[in-house]
Amino acid sequence: MKKEIVHDLRKEYKQAQLNIENVAEKPMEQFSFWFNEARSAEILEPNAFVLSTANHHIPYARTVLVKEIEEDGFIFYTNYNSEKGQQINKNNHVAANFTWLDLERQIRFTGTCHKVSAKQSDNYFQNRPRNSQIGAWASKQSEILKNREALENQWNFYTKKFENQNIPRPAFWGGYKIIPNTVEFWQGRQNRLHDRILYQKNDSKWSISRISP
Repeated sequence: MKKEIVHDLRKEYKQAQLNIENVAEKPMEQFSFWFNEARSAEILEPNAFVLSTANHHIPYARTVLVKEIEEDGFIFYTNYNSEKGQQINKNNHVAANFTWLDLERQIRFTGTCHKVSAKQSDNYFQNRPRNSQIGAWASKQSEILKNREALENQWNFYTKKFENQNIPRPAFWGGYKIIPNTVEFWQGRQNRLHDRILYQKNDSKWSISRISP
């Protein structure tokens, strides 16, 4: 592979600023404010975030979609037997970040991850498109596939199995809730002197600090 030099890929960030005096008292309130601005700006998949988990000493990262945002955390849904599900089961400490480059913003956070109730997972599953419901049954997420045809055969099997009936949620599929204990809001600024506002949870209270870029 030819070596690529990308020194010239450089952009000055100058859309906005983030002052500690103007942020919300709680990070989820500040997140809601920024998230609504991202939706108004028609950011592609504003609810997409990179979730990082760890298996022993090896970190893993992948993009997932937040499906519910509550007062104290973020909820996503997946196969419990997937790579991330197995890692969360052994070590529920996670890190994640949203990146909205069109707004020159990033939000990163750490926290703990817990399964939501079966009822909450059922409610979400029943509101999914039917094809997505079948997909949850058909995919043994993260397992090695012999070929594409094997996956499509599973799809066809469950399509026929659940024909003309409601599709139940698989017991191996459901929601996780990430409850943050640190949240950082990053706003790009000129000369790489970015604004970084950090929320840290101490017992039940949040402290707010400005940190150096």
